[in-house]
Amino acid sequence: MELTRDAAWALVTEWTQSESLRKHMLAVEAAVRGYARQFGEDEDAWSVVALLHDFDYERYPDAEHHPYEGIAVLRELGYPDWVTRAILSHADYSGVARESRLEKTLYACDEMSGFVTAAALVRPSKSVLDLEASSVVKRMKDKAFAKAVSRDDLRRGAEELGLPLDEHIANVIRFLRERADVLGLRGAL
Repeated sequence: MELTRDAAWALVTEWTQSESLRKHMLAVEAAVRGYARQFGEDEDAWSVVALLHDFDYERYPDAEHHPYEGIAVLRELGYPDWVTRAILSHADYSGVARESRLEKTLYACDEMSGFVTAAALVRPSKSVLDLEASSVVKRMKDKAFAKAVSRDDLRRGAEELGLPLDEHIANVIRFLRERADVLGLRGAL
């Protein structure tokens, strides 16, 4: 099977009506693609995995079904095991250990992309373009901000990538800036 972004995006739009969930998958894609480029990996292949990681979440938002229902669909469509394994590994409760660089990158970018997006949207500018890593670190210390996001998961993601937390945050900000318009993160700038 040929992995294409167009096919992955078609699956995302078929399964996900929520604009915010679609933007989340696009943000994770931007971050994972940025790391693929930085690591000298296949940007297009990594992009497909990032786009598809939550495509079943709107229909199956619980740990009993997500990402398992989506994985079944991807297997029927002929997606390779390395794709389905990476998607399974982003869910700690799946029991699939993160081993490959892609698996670790997807995990590290999933929650961090959402947290960085939230931090950008509460700025007066509502933009990622003037967001700094230090602001995100400060928001992480505020337990009331994006309280559903596990700070331990954010830190663990950076650790699994072998990067200091502030460097990982700066990278994600930089990668999201590249897609600010598509992600609705240009704001007033």
